[in-house]
Amino acid sequence: MSTTTTIDVRVSPTPLGVEIVTGERGPGRLPGEPGPHPEPYRLHATDRGAYLFVGLRGVTAPPDTEPAPLHLAPGDLCFYDVRRPAALDFPERFRATVFLVPNDLLGLTPADARRITRTPVRRASRLGTLLSPLLSDLARTASQAGPSVGEMLAWNAVNLLATLAAEQVGAHTPGTPDGQAPVLGRILEYVELHLTDPDLSPETLARAHHISVRYLHKLFRDEGTTVGRWILRRRLEECRRDLIRHRRGSRTIAAVAGRWGFTSATHFSRVFRTAYGMSPREWRDAAGRHQVCCPADQVAGDRR
Repeated sequence: MSTTTTIDVRVSPTPLGVEIVTGERGPGRLPGEPGPHPEPYRLHATDRGAYLFVGLRGVTAPPDTEPAPLHLAPGDLCFYDVRRPAALDFPERFRATVFLVPNDLLGLTPADARRITRTPVRRASRLGTLLSPLLSDLARTASQAGPSVGEMLAWNAVNLLATLAAEQVGAHTPGTPDGQAPVLGRILEYVELHLTDPDLSPETLARAHHISVRYLHKLFRDEGTTVGRWILRRRLEECRRDLIRHRRGSRTIAAVAGRWGFTSATHFSRVFRTAYGMSPREWRDAAGRHQVCCPADQVAGDRR
């Protein structure tokens, strides 16, 4: 079996540290970090077609010592650790799209990153059906775009991949409710649509969904979190991304905080430091040097 790989198009890394590789490939290895790699684990496929891969950069947890081989079908998406790029047991020719993304941009803890590299996102799954073709189209468009449009497309890719990553984390993260709590799914969707509203609260959520505040708190408690903590976590995640996006100073830190529902810059700075171990300004400056990281496993928030 040939061990060479042919890549038609490689989109240069954006200031976010996102890189897109797309083209026809033969059997070989996925793109990884420079230098020697551990013995690769294997990805298997028997059908020609298009496959998607997401290489996670900057994962701090030790890579799996003996990861199990995975079997893929066309349209499936597979996350992997660039420190241990997989070997491909694939047909002679197939089409591949590879996104190389800093792990912190997806909001993943080290444990989450390890978890999602073990289970592919199936093309036939709910989100796979929706997002797999979108990601493929985005990659093709990015290969023909200029730098400014390319960075915007990279942000779109990050947002889509963050959604897929959250889906893979699944039962361990509120935001992917199962069929036993459909009301929670509607509540989380409402939260996403109203994150910018500073008046978003348990009371407004309960009122909008015609349930009691007590029952609302129970739904979130059953998921291992609280209403206030979840809203805070999501707002901080969006602020963190906006700070990177506007790292050249096109939007002030206070403006970013205000956009996502924070009414006090002092409070925002305090909770941001608690969550990520650095101030918003330090985060933005580090992003400009491509040295962003996410040490916090969980955003701590007050109960409301």
